[in-house]
Amino acid sequence: MIVGYILALLAALASGSGSVLESIGVRRAGAYGGSALDLVHVRRQWIYFLGIGVDLVGFACAAAALQRLPLFLVQSVLAFSVGVTATISAFMGTRLAAQGWAALGVGAVGLVLLGLSAQPGPAKVLPSAWRWVLPAMALVVGAIAWYFRRFDRPWAAQVLGFATGVGFSVVGVSARTLELPSSGWAILAEPAVWAMILNGLAAAVAFALALQKGGATAVNAIMFTTNTALSSVIGLVFLDDRVRDGFTTFTVAGLILAMSGAIVTAHYATQATEPVRTAERAYR
Repeated sequence: MIVGYILALLAALASGSGSVLESIGVRRAGAYGGSALDLVHVRRQWIYFLGIGVDLVGFACAAAALQRLPLFLVQSVLAFSVGVTATISAFMGTRLAAQGWAALGVGAVGLVLLGLSAQPGPAKVLPSAWRWVLPAMALVVGAIAWYFRRFDRPWAAQVLGFATGVGFSVVGVSARTLELPSSGWAILAEPAVWAMILNGLAAAVAFALALQKGGATAVNAIMFTTNTALSSVIGLVFLDDRVRDGFTTFTVAGLILAMSGAIVTAHYATQATEPVRTAERAYR
């Protein structure tokens, strides 16, 4: 159980750090605020790919944690990576209002309550038909990203952040329900593996598009709020994720506090000045 908590915390640190690095790469490439085609310029930004690499490390830690802990706990810990992003951005010059920091504190309290209420254990096996629905969800995420990429409006970043959250939620559900086969090659026939790959790629594209139109902290907050809420419902209703006896109130309060903290942080982060010039000078 302790290992699961450590892995979840490492995943949050990696995810928050990777988001900042990717945001810097998008901005240094001159793609921020431009069209989707401008994203081709990030191929020359090593820091963007460093961010992806850090994100992959975080994904591996999260997948391992999900084999041990319920979705509502791991995804809530991942949602707190918005605090990691805000903290790193603050050191780079972004000014987050005091209310934003207070909101992060509220979210942290929520995570503590969730940690106390979670009952470790494996997930319920999904029916075979539903296991193939998960890979197909990548088409839904991709369609949202393709359609809303054309709108140069602040709300477009929010919609794309929502699509990213849906994609990563499917990745989380897939990782939670993954059954590791005895043979190494047999894993290629496992629908959950393809669901993680396809939805992860679709969510990564949606996230890059969202970073073009909004700040990393705000996009992260929307993404992880969606991810946490959707994953928690799926885990508790369909995957037999369990709450300790007598701790249901802790779970409900923890989810409310964790998501409220992320939402309020997003509100104040949109009013902050993103560290474009400072970050660029730091990484050139």
